[in-house]
Amino acid sequence: MDSKALAGELLDAYASKRVIAAPSARIPGFDLDAGYAVEAEIARARQAAGHQTVGWKVAYAHKTSWPTLGLETLIWAHMYDDTVRYADCNDGTLSIASMLTPKIEPEIVFKLAQMPASGDPATVLEATEWIALGFEIVDCVYPDWNFQPADSVAARGVHAALVVGEPVYIEPENITQLVKELAEFTVRLLRNGQLVEEGAGKNVLENPALCVGELNEAMRRRTGAPLQAGDVISTGALTKSLPVTAGDTWIASLTGIPPSALTLRVK
Repeated sequence: MDSKALAGELLDAYASKRVIAAPSARIPGFDLDAGYAVEAEIARARQAAGHQTVGWKVAYAHKTSWPTLGLETLIWAHMYDDTVRYADCNDGTLSIASMLTPKIEPEIVFKLAQMPASGDPATVLEATEWIALGFEIVDCVYPDWNFQPADSVAARGVHAALVVGEPVYIEPENITQLVKELAEFTVRLLRNGQLVEEGAGKNVLENPALCVGELNEAMRRRTGAPLQAGDVISTGALTKSLPVTAGDTWIASLTGIPPSALTLRVK
């Protein structure tokens, strides 16, 4: 397998909004190692084009799905300076004109102040500068969103955009309470004023802070390079992913945790 050629094919498919067969459907033995090799080539190509990597998008944070998918941990891919944006006053706008079949999912976003010393939620929060509510937009060039985890990794984690709400800065005296809140909070997802999904923090490895800790250890095992200060991490879908269309207004509303509701207007 030529990782660089496959990376170019995937980048071209996204740029031209063209559906292509998933690598695992046409390349014998295409596995996670192969997927990460392709994802790394995409990162190199994007960096060569002048873009900076700013953090990591997590997928398959629902641990119950791992045995069926043949996974031992979650998966991840780079996010970039042109895919992560910030919503002033928790009210953002995003164009999906360049996307093929976008879907939306609310997620808790972390920005690290330093590398976590362990995967314990309190230790992760001690290493965190802020958390926020975000909308992850995923987009897929594979037919009917049909792919294996290795295919998802290769396609940059199907990450298209992340819209981040107002940050809540971590205060040491609040960490014990925040660990509890991250495990217990709930979320309501509304499209054009109608409730369409409900979810909870426990859907992400029982606690989004645990997800950051798991990511750090998984990256260390695979690459020897753990998370770094300044990394922005989108910790996984709190609800089912839903199709998004131009003209939609989406609102994610949290109960039991500090970040405020986030509105996204789609163009």
